[in-house]
Amino acid sequence: QVQLVESGGGLVQAGGSLRLSCAASGRTASSYTMCWFRQAPGKEREFVAGILWTGRGTSYADSVKARFTISRDNAENTVYLQMNSLKPEDPAVYYCAARKYGSSTYLAREYDVWGQGTQVTVSS
Repeated sequence: QVQLVESGGGLVQAGGSLRLSCAASGRTASSYTMCWFRQAPGKEREFVAGILWTGRGTSYADSVKARFTISRDNAENTVYLQMNSLKPEDPAVYYCAARKYGSSTYLAREYDVWGQGTQVTVSS
């Protein structure tokens, strides 16, 4: 069973950068499609970015395109989310999610494994 642990959240000023990490444990973790979601208070969980197990086939929500970059290191079983030019609308708990079969999808119910989340706060 794959398990996910996120890290790297924190407080940053608007316009600043953060890099989130998601460490996956489990023998087959490198074969999963990996994604990041976020959830702000009072809002539904929303898709942010996804990446196929090959490291290619990335996809992004329109709200983060050109600002966020998802990548993965299968040798380290880790997925990253580089967040640049952070805006006041980006604060949320950011979750890492893994999907055993299929490519990235914005539907949270399609993912098999979730991390516990890491808080991102942006000050204006």
